[in-house]
Amino acid sequence: MKMRRSCFPRCGFARIMGWLRIVLGILVIIVSISSLFRFYSAGFFVHNEDICRHFYGIKDVYERFDVRALNDRVAEVLRTMESLQEKLETTLQQMEKNKDVLDQTNMTRLEHKKYLEVEVLRPLYSAHIALRQIRLPKIEGNGNGTLKEEPLINTFITEEIRKYITPKENRIVKVNFYGTEKIYNTIGHACVLMKKELQEYMDYDIGSYCKDDWNLAQKLMVGGCDPLPRRRCLTRASKVYQKPYPINESLWKLPDDRNVRWGGYKCRNFGCLSSKNPKRGYTKCTGCFEMEKEKLKWVANSSSLAVDFLIRDVLAIKPGQVRIGLDYGVGTGTFAARMRELNVTIISTALNLGAPFNEIIALRGLIPLYATLNQRLPFFDNTMDLIHTTGFLDGWIDLLLMDFILYDWDRVLRPGGLLWIDRFFCNKKDLDDYMYMFLQFRYKKHKWVLAPKSKDEVYLSAVLEKPPRAI
Repeated sequence: MKMRRSCFPRCGFARIMGWLRIVLGILVIIVSISSLFRFYSAGFFVHNEDICRHFYGIKDVYERFDVRALNDRVAEVLRTMESLQEKLETTLQQMEKNKDVLDQTNMTRLEHKKYLEVEVLRPLYSAHIALRQIRLPKIEGNGNGTLKEEPLINTFITEEIRKYITPKENRIVKVNFYGTEKIYNTIGHACVLMKKELQEYMDYDIGSYCKDDWNLAQKLMVGGCDPLPRRRCLTRASKVYQKPYPINESLWKLPDDRNVRWGGYKCRNFGCLSSKNPKRGYTKCTGCFEMEKEKLKWVANSSSLAVDFLIRDVLAIKPGQVRIGLDYGVGTGTFAARMRELNVTIISTALNLGAPFNEIIALRGLIPLYATLNQRLPFFDNTMDLIHTTGFLDGWIDLLLMDFILYDWDRVLRPGGLLWIDRFFCNKKDLDDYMYMFLQFRYKKHKWVLAPKSKDEVYLSAVLEKPPRAI
């Protein structure tokens, strides 16, 4: 009786492990048969000229089918199954080696249950879900069409990303007022290179609060995963949020510290962002959180450099014609604030590079545009009266990237619109290259000033007018 009782845990666990191996083998057979059936259904085992032509060089058949992503997904499932099998075999070998210890050990049912859930069922469930998510291309047409697959669908595992990038067909009418049958949600092409980070970003509970992960979102955007997918979770705000100051106060007053979520920054209040603090956490736009200094910009001759133009002098070039514009740079919205006092509406681009630039612009009663260098400006052609750039587009930038950016600015500037290049600087030996970049559009020169920045660097400020180009 005593021997039978001591043998029970060891024999019972070994019997369970044996059954698990049998179940696992049956599962592998079922998955294999299922996969073969899906390939058969797709026509891979039927003589189909369209499919055959693809494998022998006709590239239009699988034009949109991501074979590499499908291969990666299958390989991932196989690795999971192989790892599970190795883990079970290792456990059985250890049990054989430690028979004497197992005879004296009483493993409880709770421990059995925990082992099965964590070490067996979870990997099996993960592999099962991954297999079910694999989408093979569908043959469209009457047996002679092309195989089509939704772009990137097999690239990601996280279900919320897959739901987002799957096209949404119209519910009632075939063609909507956009003139399309489906709506494609967009993500940046570099998202496939940052798959791990994007899947972390999209891993949340629908309808609950989002994680405080704005810095992860910005990392994705700067890395080229831009635009980011939308999320179905609730954005967090400061727990002690206060109503903003009225507009007659907010333009030239630092906002309330309680209106910013300071997680992800080195500082925990606006006072800490002073240029006097070497640990403030940002390097661009030094001093732009000090309103007394900001008040002097573009309105007072606080600098002896000829490259520092005043707003009144630039607006005098086109009196009454500058109404809306874009400030493309790094700052706290001071340029937009000064222009607002002159009844000109300016949108300020901003990234939170070590400090809450977007928040302070909005809390001052101005409009921040959360945008990176990677993306096309979200404005229609020939709509802006003014584009002003300072502190952002400098001699570090690649010439080809700068070319694309300048052409995009040219697109949104209206005929007669002004491009204000403010304190652009570069190495002297690169000046001719950058000057060509600005002058290639044949804009009219209203102002063009060079000034030394250091022994090897030089400043350039200019105000250029876009020609009509009536064609």
